Amino acid sequence: MNALNAKTFSSRRNFLGLAAAASMIPLSQALQAQEAKSGEESGARKTSPIVLSTYSLWRFRNEELRDFHKCIDIADEYGFDGVELLLYQLQQNEMLSHSKMMSYKRHALRLGLPLVGLSTHQGFVTPDREKRKENIDRTIGQIEIAYQFGIPVMRVNTGTWGTSASFDDLMANRGIESPLEGYTDEDAFPWVIEALEKCLPTAEKCGVVLALENHWGLGLTPEGILRIVNAIDSPWLQICTDTGNFLDDPYDRLEKIAPQTIFVQAKTYYGGGQWYTLDLDYDRIGDILRKHNYRGYISLEFEGMEDYQTAIPQSLALLRNAFARA
Repeated sequence: MNALNAKTFSSRRNFLGLAAAASMIPLSQALQAQEAKSGEESGARKTSPIVLSTYSLWRFRNEELRDFHKCIDIADEYGFDGVELLLYQLQQNEMLSHSKMMSYKRHALRLGLPLVGLSTHQGFVTPDREKRKENIDRTIGQIEIAYQFGIPVMRVNTGTWGTSASFDDLMANRGIESPLEGYTDEDAFPWVIEALEKCLPTAEKCGVVLALENHWGLGLTPEGILRIVNAIDSPWLQICTDTGNFLDDPYDRLEKIAPQTIFVQAKTYYGGGQWYTLDLDYDRIGDILRKHNYRGYISLEFEGMEDYQTAIPQSLALLRNAFARA
């Protein structure tokens, strides 16, 4: 037998030996090993997807963090699963430039980060019909911007009476505001309901769900926000739950709106809050959302005074631990 044939024979003998040894492993043991391997390699997501709101960086005051390109890069650097855009960060010339807006969409695509939410502002709490019409038109335009971005959900709010001297004043009064003279909140509910109803045909056409936030105004209480959402009774108007906007009894109140929640904004306050600080138990909040089978996005809204470079990674770790899927 020459050297080549001897080598081949030896390889075959080794192979047959290994095959014979493998055949002696009990079938039950082999199946257990396969099941363990399958469990380890399961592709099922273990947590809700955690995304970064660009508000966490800009917050109306950090001009160097206003640019969406920079915000998207930071979200990628820290390992978020997507991005929520705050529309106020776009300046007029950017909004007028389709190519500029689409550059953000292309940038996010290149990094594998979906743009999942658009946070907007509008004000329907006014007896002035023309002002309400202007805000309806503005909101319809915002829905169309979300559609261009490919964003599926848009945060909306009721607006406020505008009787506070400033937002700082409103926060100092814990979000409570007096109505205009001669009016009450009861007058305002039909205005808000009518306005949102006029926005829904565009929302449905564009495939953008409107998410009404517990965000001052008539959304200050769970009863207020549910009154509006239930009156309209449309799958295209659901609730954006902000964990930091119920300043009293937050867990009971969050529980009330959880069944109709389509998007969650989660506040953190490392370094102390800009207006107030809440010591939120995110494990408890995660339990509430799991109880109501919430499996959607959790968007970080960092609102503390600590440097974002340390606070945002801490926040991400906190939210990943709290929002494990059922």
